[in-house]
Amino acid sequence: MFPVNSLLLLAGAIVVLFLVLRFLSKTSLLHFLKKWWRLIEDGCYAYQFYKVPQFNDHMQENQLYRKISTYLNSSPSVEDSDFANLFSGNKSNEISLVLDPNQVVMDTFLSARVYWTNDKCETNGSRALVLRIRRNDKRRILRPYLQHIHTVFDEIEQRRKEIKLYINAEAEPQRNGRWRSIPFTHPATIDTVAMDSDLKNKVKSDLEAFLKSKQYYHRLGRVWKRSYLLYGPSGTGKSSFVAAMAKFLSYDVYDIDLSKVSDDSDLKMLLLQTSNKSMIVIEDLDRYLTEKSTAVSLSGILNFMDGIVSCCGEERVMVFTMNGKDNIDPAVMRPGRIDVHIQFPTCDFSAFKTLANSHLGLKEHKLFPQVEEIFQIGGTLTPAEIGEIMISNRSSPSRALKAVITALQTNVDRRESSKTGQKLGHSASGRTAEESGESGFFCRESVHTVKEFRKLYGLLRMKSSRKESIDLDAAEKENSRHERHEH
Repeated sequence: MFPVNSLLLLAGAIVVLFLVLRFLSKTSLLHFLKKWWRLIEDGCYAYQFYKVPQFNDHMQENQLYRKISTYLNSSPSVEDSDFANLFSGNKSNEISLVLDPNQVVMDTFLSARVYWTNDKCETNGSRALVLRIRRNDKRRILRPYLQHIHTVFDEIEQRRKEIKLYINAEAEPQRNGRWRSIPFTHPATIDTVAMDSDLKNKVKSDLEAFLKSKQYYHRLGRVWKRSYLLYGPSGTGKSSFVAAMAKFLSYDVYDIDLSKVSDDSDLKMLLLQTSNKSMIVIEDLDRYLTEKSTAVSLSGILNFMDGIVSCCGEERVMVFTMNGKDNIDPAVMRPGRIDVHIQFPTCDFSAFKTLANSHLGLKEHKLFPQVEEIFQIGGTLTPAEIGEIMISNRSSPSRALKAVITALQTNVDRRESSKTGQKLGHSASGRTAEESGESGFFCRESVHTVKEFRKLYGLLRMKSSRKESIDLDAAEKENSRHERHEH
């Protein structure tokens, strides 16, 4: 048996050790000791290094870099690493952790430790992620670990489901890449777009078939992409439909501003830096082609649409918008460059009912037959104009419909007046109304509110009443003159 004094000393030593460990656990000393022990342990092993650059030699984005970056920034290991950057997220209560340059993050997979460093490429000045892994663990975990990163990335993307809008910036030497992104929060959906229901269903079916056609395209030896042309007057909903397509596909949008593209090669570089599962958009393409307001040539645009460079990526949708396609080079319109043509006309009665339902909550109304009748006799406005009238009068659906009727009727009267003026101009002097300075042009974009319609209608009535008053005064004067002559 141990002496009592020895037992007391042992008990006291245990208590002191417990207190020391408890004290160390609440200080940085234990963390310091663990760090040094890890360094000593790591020094006993040989390591293999792998570099994952952000861009390749052609400045095309490395998808693996994006996936690993997303994986690491969402990993709890970032919270344990020093000097991680804190950013506010898209939601009010969301905070994101982002790797700092030269920061080291440790991760664990299948009981093996790996290390990631956010480094800088010496070749082009972009970033690179460097993986450090023990040689003994390399064959056992490298491929499963990378597959694990792919899986986690897909899960993160599925949870986020955030669409981004990318805009091409001016070329600057100090910048890495040309695209600048912001969250794409456009509220339009295919269901809310004012469009013929049969056409809308055909477009949805075409997009759904495209999403499921990877093997079919590969069997044909074709690149898995599809192109659409949306054409029609301004205000008919082309841009809103682009947003609706992007949300339906859950694709990022790359909006290319051709005025900021320096030449054909620059346009190719922009295309190479787009990602898969994306929608590439060029709006008002007819303006660039007819006015030649860009440094990009017609050949450069054609190669962009279906050249070799356009094949460097898959699961892409290209969308081009135009006001009209009558004066466009047929080479742009041929099958293969543009697969689907979708016309956006001015509003008809079917589109009007869609707008009335979405803007005013009306599926039926006693004034609907009157609206339909004016559409049948040639009344026409763009969906944007009708939508603006409804928004301005959303507190009173009946007043909104009356304002739409007034606007449509004014449009009919103006066009009839324009036709009459042109006929009179031809018969009187052999010149058109436009040549004689009496243009019948009606700018629909200038009419927005009910007050303006009433003001315009009031002026017409005032002119009419003044004319009637003048005719009546002349008649009375003539009658009095006859009476005096008879007397």
